[in-house]
Amino acid sequence: MKSLKKRRRIQILVAAAVALVLAVGLIGYGFRDGINLYRSPSQMAENPPEAGEVFRLGGLVEDGSLVRGASETVTFRVTDGGATVPVRFTGVLPDLFSEGQGMIGTGRMEGETFVASEILAKHDENYMPREVMDSLKEQGVYQEPNS
Repeated sequence: MKSLKKRRRIQILVAAAVALVLAVGLIGYGFRDGINLYRSPSQMAENPPEAGEVFRLGGLVEDGSLVRGASETVTFRVTDGGATVPVRFTGVLPDLFSEGQGMIGTGRMEGETFVASEILAKHDENYMPREVMDSLKEQGVYQEPNS
């Protein structure tokens, strides 16, 4: 009788361990493309991304750099005061997207150009994404918004 109880406990522990390994594997598989690291232009200059790596780039749209093409393709440069990265985006930009304003783009590098698949812009005149604000503070170019 004792060995039957002992065997049953071992079976339950093995089944629980298999279920745990399976759950962790499925969670990892689900996150494989869902986690995008944030980088500022200065961080990219110091540590370039790997080929094909999808990440988020944030900073200020450099004044005078916004060029709208004949189609939906737009090019501009993003800066954090320490470095500048050229960006290309094909699609409709958010209404509040403009030069001198904060933005975050998701995409990957193609040569020296960041090709964005998604662009996010501030949602009012005082908002700036936390990551962009932190990288601008690191470079010493952040200015508090006027209230």
